[in-house]
Amino acid sequence: MSLAIVMSCAVRGLEALPVFVEVHVGSGLPAFHVVGLPDAGVRESRERVRSALINSGYEFPAGRIIVNLAPADLPKESGRFDLPIAVGVLLASGQIASDEAMGAVVPDMRDYVLAGELSLTGMLGALDAVLAIALGASRRDRPVRLIVPHATAALAACVPGLCVLGAETLSQIVEHLRGQQTLCAVTEGGFRYRSTVVPCLSEVQGQAAARRVLEIAAAGRHSMLMSGPPGVGKSMLAHRLPGILPPLDNMQALEVAAISGLRGADCQVDSHPPFRAPHHSASMAALVGGGV
Repeated sequence: MSLAIVMSCAVRGLEALPVFVEVHVGSGLPAFHVVGLPDAGVRESRERVRSALINSGYEFPAGRIIVNLAPADLPKESGRFDLPIAVGVLLASGQIASDEAMGAVVPDMRDYVLAGELSLTGMLGALDAVLAIALGASRRDRPVRLIVPHATAALAACVPGLCVLGAETLSQIVEHLRGQQTLCAVTEGGFRYRSTVVPCLSEVQGQAAARRVLEIAAAGRHSMLMSGPPGVGKSMLAHRLPGILPPLDNMQALEVAAISGLRGADCQVDSHPPFRAPHHSASMAALVGGGV
């Protein structure tokens, strides 16, 4: 076949949206084009995919290769599209097929979601935003199997009801799709609870009315606005509010950890509600995020 479609994900905020990686290998002068609103990191995947395929022992097609990342109006970023593009090139060039009764059987790629960055040797590196991608894959209309780098597969397996397959190299994934070997599903989740020290409300002396308001807001999950001159204890009381809030359930804790992963922090699952204290001089752009 000269056309292949592989499923992947694009992250927009905390939401992981489905992306169809369409790869066409046709005749003509050798060329490799990636369209569909890719950023510089995605466009550079052409060179990484070429070297990864050659160094993994596969043939890079000597023809005109067009990669379309659909939907075309959704911005695509990061190197997580390296793996689906490489698998799409192999599928479109006929290099992934299992021999059953002397016939080429192409795997049904609708059952898989692929994400991962390739090195020039074909190794898969750690994947950023893996929790957000796993949460998005678990909300698909049909059950899918998520293939991600082995280094982050345990964290993705935290999402309940999702089958996660971890791989270290591109060759392992190709052999799995051919039926020559099976990637083992990661069953143990990567919950890494951190011991967060939360200030206790019992340490507050006096402030009976303010403590009563905190307890009512925590019990009823109400919003709260504290107003008063500096030094009366607003920040001190606010720091102690998470200590009387109910713990997060598993899905809420995963979403909080996914946000931490999106901003580049270590993805550690914590059952305590997060607390943020921006400085009073912070601008609007600093609070909600600047740039595009």
